[in-house]
Amino acid sequence: MSEPIELDRESNPIEVRGYAFYDWAKSAFETSVTVAVLPAWYAYLFLKANGLTTTIGSIEMQGDAVWSFAVAIGTLFIAIISPSLGVIADRRRIKMWWLRILTYVGAGSTFLLAFAPLLPIETQWLWLMVFFMLANVGLNGAGVFYNALLPHMGKDDEMDRISNLAFAYGYLGGGILLLVHLVMVMTLTGDWVIPFVMASSGIWWYSFALLTFKWVPEPPIENEMPSLDFMSSARLAISEIRKTLGEIDKFRTLFIYMLAYFFFIDGINSVTALGGVFGSTVLGITTVDLIVTILAIQFVAWPSALMFTRLAENLGTKSALNISLVGWVILCFAALSFAPLEYSDHADYQVQLHEEPEEGVWYYTPHENLLDFPIAQVEGGDEQEWAKLSLAGIVEVDDDYTDTEIYKWAGFNDDNEPIAINLGALGSDIDDIINSFEDTRFSVSAVYGDMSEISVVGVDHPTNLGDGVIDIIPSTVRDKVWEPLGLTVGLQFLILGCAMGTLLGGSQGLARSMFGQMVPETRSAEFFGFFGFFGKVAAFIGPLLYGLMTVMFDSRVGILSIAMLILIGAVMMRMVDLEQGRMDAQAEDAKNRGLHFGED
Repeated sequence: MSEPIELDRESNPIEVRGYAFYDWAKSAFETSVTVAVLPAWYAYLFLKANGLTTTIGSIEMQGDAVWSFAVAIGTLFIAIISPSLGVIADRRRIKMWWLRILTYVGAGSTFLLAFAPLLPIETQWLWLMVFFMLANVGLNGAGVFYNALLPHMGKDDEMDRISNLAFAYGYLGGGILLLVHLVMVMTLTGDWVIPFVMASSGIWWYSFALLTFKWVPEPPIENEMPSLDFMSSARLAISEIRKTLGEIDKFRTLFIYMLAYFFFIDGINSVTALGGVFGSTVLGITTVDLIVTILAIQFVAWPSALMFTRLAENLGTKSALNISLVGWVILCFAALSFAPLEYSDHADYQVQLHEEPEEGVWYYTPHENLLDFPIAQVEGGDEQEWAKLSLAGIVEVDDDYTDTEIYKWAGFNDDNEPIAINLGALGSDIDDIINSFEDTRFSVSAVYGDMSEISVVGVDHPTNLGDGVIDIIPSTVRDKVWEPLGLTVGLQFLILGCAMGTLLGGSQGLARSMFGQMVPETRSAEFFGFFGFFGKVAAFIGPLLYGLMTVMFDSRVGILSIAMLILIGAVMMRMVDLEQGRMDAQAEDAKNRGLHFGED
């Protein structure tokens, strides 16, 4: 009779390093592709091919809606099959095999994004959407097996260190490549730059994943199940999932934790996924502000993940995780107070008009942050019609777009001077132009020849507070804090990013570690399949809740709803007994080993 396989063993430094390098590898896709570069490239190609909207079936949709539905489909697909994949992976030695296959799918699809420019213009955006969806399937599917390796990497008291180390590797690796890519995008010209970012991200993911494949062995399985055909595997998976769901009493602590995890990870993932959109649309931050903040998050999260390891060693995993969750709740409430400062100078306004007293001619000068800003990137087409009828001389047709007139803000003339406005040809006066801004998201300031000045800030402009349900919060804090300190919205957003980075690595790493400590090693992939299911469903529901609250009220109420999700999860953590969860897992492992090998 053979000896039982040692399941709970000391960690191997080489294996741990190989495990961490997979986070380093996949982070290229998560940062450079998903956050920084691909969304803007997709939006440009969509507008170039379709204008504002396209029709799918009988439904007219904007580009961001099509994109979000594609991502949701890929996410839900993996969420549904994750538990089934986990069940099979616990009965056959295929965790590393599946990790390889799904890495090939993810990294290969990322690489293929670079080939979009070779296609006709009307299909380029479709190519990006399809292969981004496939890359997400590879990423999220690989995550099921990658996370399931964690309980096999070391003993329970090593989980915090190993999990947080992997997240630290991910933030550092992703930050390094992101810095290289953003320098390229901002300093180099040529149609090859963006495709190079896509291709190099795919190569980065695949190349560093090879270290994982080389150094991390397939975890042992006692009495491995023989290979099954597809239908037999499906029937086994369904029966085992039913069995698992019927074991709630046996793993009560673990299931309570999974429910708490569902709420707080839903909120955390929503903050990270929607932070850039909130900053751009609600706070009005510039692209440079967003880039700087993304980099700050990466390089702050790297050491912070390691810092939370020390905190967990001193206070315990649960206490350290609770501290991070309290921090997230405070951070979300703080985000409600962020607001751009009110404009005080003529040069601050997005649209600047001035009259030359001797000539009696009006000139238009755009703010530098408004140049090349396509008015098409808004919901609906109302602003396009407004631009066409009211802003002659201030907007121009973007010749890069085909078959559709897309108006954008004009720049300077050929001599790099302000553009003259022919009011006679426009059939209106300056007052008409200024007043037309009241119902928009833009700002305008006009200086007359006698130096008198008039300005209008549109009702939807980021600095225009007071109409929202809870706008009293940002309005008060702006008057009492941001204005006296002179903190611009870009600096406020950078503070938000640094705070996110401080909490992000620790909360994600400790959440995974705590789950790993309560999971039986003999059923790790099965339970991490459910772990992945909860995480993916949460990734779908959180943005949906934010969107509903934003539509019903406004974006700050949407942020408040995210804070409440994290708060619910943090309160539920009080019912989680980590030690009991560990004992339940150990009892299950002992039972499974006893069934195969008898008493030790």
